[in-house]
Amino acid sequence: MEQLLKGYKVLDFGRYIAAPYCASLLGQMGAEVIRIERPGGSEDRFLAPVTEQGDGAMYMQMNAHKKGITLDIAKPAGKAVVRKLIATADIVIANLPPKTLKYLELDYASLTAIQADIILVTNTAFGNTGPFADYTGFDGMAQAITGGNYYSGFPNQPIRCTVNFVDFSTALAATLGTVAAIMHRERGGDGQIVETSLLSTALTLNNSMLLEQAATNINRPPKGNRGQLAGPADLFKTKDGHIVMSVVGPYMYKRWIRLIGKPEWLTDERFKDDMARGDNNDILCAAMGKWCLARTTAEALADLKEAKLPAGPVLSFQGALDNPMVQSINHLNPLPFPGAVKDPLVTNAPFKLSKTPLEKLRRAPLLGEHNEEVYSELGYSAKDIVELKATAII
Repeated sequence: MEQLLKGYKVLDFGRYIAAPYCASLLGQMGAEVIRIERPGGSEDRFLAPVTEQGDGAMYMQMNAHKKGITLDIAKPAGKAVVRKLIATADIVIANLPPKTLKYLELDYASLTAIQADIILVTNTAFGNTGPFADYTGFDGMAQAITGGNYYSGFPNQPIRCTVNFVDFSTALAATLGTVAAIMHRERGGDGQIVETSLLSTALTLNNSMLLEQAATNINRPPKGNRGQLAGPADLFKTKDGHIVMSVVGPYMYKRWIRLIGKPEWLTDERFKDDMARGDNNDILCAAMGKWCLARTTAEALADLKEAKLPAGPVLSFQGALDNPMVQSINHLNPLPFPGAVKDPLVTNAPFKLSKTPLEKLRRAPLLGEHNEEVYSELGYSAKDIVELKATAII
């Protein structure tokens, strides 16, 4: 069976993670995706460079499965080219504030004037409406505003999570919304706007804690790595490293009690349920910490596995690459890229389809790699393309 989105054309005006990764996933499902970036390269191309020409690690992952063209979309001549591109497209993706979208003529009204059933996918920091719609922002701002940095930190010292989980979660939400919009159009509907924001994603991810606060006014203090809703839950030091481990629910707790040899705690009122164990987690974690310090990481994990208790090693990035568990799922794939010292490791989509397989991984494009192909298909002659380049439009 052919891929789900074969025949769909996507124009990707996105930068960094949320919008580009959404477009990359659509590409892996079979859509033709064209990344449009400024002549000379957009700012997200060069973060964490891994090639001789400066192409970055983030760029390579976010822009797999795409063709790449250069275009100055702010100039009148560039906008004229964009209008021709839109006339051939099904989906436009952009993570830009509403005023910027309108200025660049990428807002929904401008798009539908050219292509009536087009789908516009927007990723903003704080939504498309309201007083903060035109504010710019990154993943870390959404984490901070919604309580994540505070709750993950220590008293008087919030902690920033440097993994961009809000960006990636927003990309997944945008992908889901885009597929839903495609289904609507396939069933005889028209195009529509698919709207996501970093703030709405972060609120969703933190929802249970926000809900508890609104309902109880509990004002939980931050406790760093230590869990507060059950226990024991923490990062624990072993003879030769650290492990992460948590116990949730009565059955896990009983197995943990047998493991550490504290049968009297089964009837101790301080540990009668998850919430009580969370409130008294310091006591439980002290016992678990002592147990772990008497063992190597491998020994601790083996015993915890035998007891059917969830635990894992705390690894560096290199440790993750070397880890047999990581290697066993074949999710990181070496993908040759011109100028790279080593083949970059690019991930597959975080889902698999048994009946409609995803496209084989394709590397991200070089800067302007598909200019001639894409512009020729739009009707531009070789002479036209030379002139566009000479005038810095492409």
